Parts: sequence; C-alpha cells; structure tokens
Amino acid sequence: MTQEVDLDAVVRQRIRSLRLARGWSLDALAARCHLSPSSLSRIETGQRRIALDLLVPIARALGTTLDQLVEPPGDEDVVIRPEPRHAPGLTTWLLSRERAAQGTTVAKMRITPDRAEQLGVHPGREWFTVLSGTARLRLGPRTVLVEAGQAAEFSTMVPHAIGAQGGPVEILTVLDHDGERAHLHGRPGEP
Repeated sequence: MTQEVDLDAVVRQRIRSLRLARGWSLDALAARCHLSPSSLSRIETGQRRIALDLLVPIARALGTTLDQLVEPPGDEDVVIRPEPRHAPGLTTWLLSRERAAQGTTVAKMRITPDRAEQLGVHPGREWFTVLSGTARLRLGPRTVLVEAGQAAEFSTMVPHAIGAQGGPVEILTVLDHDGERAHLHGRPGEP
C-alpha cells in the first residue's frame, strides 16, 4: 500500500512539474486535456483520485507518455562505471547503459597512431568531439583534421575511419545502434 501511495505522489508531482516547466497555468493545461481547472488542481494536490481515463489526456497534453508519467521512481545506481575494452591502437569506455532508451550509445575512445585504419561503411550517423589531441577523420577520399574542442558529424554511409594525428587522441562519440554494432563490436567476421 505504501508503494502505491508513493507512486501516486510521484505521478502528481510529475504532472505539476511538467506543467510548470512549460510555463502553463492550471487553466492552460486543463484546456489542453479537456478537464476543469479545479479537477486538475485536485489531482495535483491529492484531493482527487487519479484515474487512467484522466492520465491519458494529461500525459498527451504534457507531451509525454503514460509509461513515463507512471514509471516508478528508480532507485538503481545512476553512476556508470565504465570498464575499458582494449584493441590494438584503441581503448573504448562505454559511458551509457546497454541499449539506452534513446537508441544511442555514448563512448569515450583513446586512439593511438598505431591503430590500423580501415575505411568502413554502415547505416546511420556518427558524431564525436575531440577531448585531447587531434583526430584524423577519413571520409572517402577526404582527410579532415579535428582538433581538441572541435566536433564532427557525418553519415556513416560514406566510407570512413577515425585515427590519431601526431600522437594519441581522445574522443567522446555518440553512435546510433548501427554505429555501435560496427565500431564497438567489430564488423561481420571480425572478433
């Protein structure tokens, strides 16, 4: 029973917080979800029971999903403790959880000049920023030097490879799942 009451309070707080984050009054949200302002006020303050038939239009009006609105508060560990993965000339640390909900993987990579650069192609897009050093980005016949503090974004359907120019380079990269499969787990036939 306590867990139900706690979740109920969390849902009410989320409704109120999302409304305020959008700068909406009770009247504005009530109009968007076809409720009276007094009903919405009683829902937010706990004076009215929250029914499913009320939550659906409220969630829709707030631009969220019912699942997100009623998701139990997580008590999982929020700290990600990446373990380095080593390959010749490359060390990778995964900085996001496996199969992140947003469909992307964030990784930190340390590339040394002895990494073998092989142009690859796969569906998707890739983005990276250079934390230190200089990255050598090969895009088809072009070579682009990306220095510390700069970022690059490109279609991965263009043959590409990232290497180190003049010493080690550290990058922070965001990959969609096609990019994760190609860059972090090897290409088909590779370990």
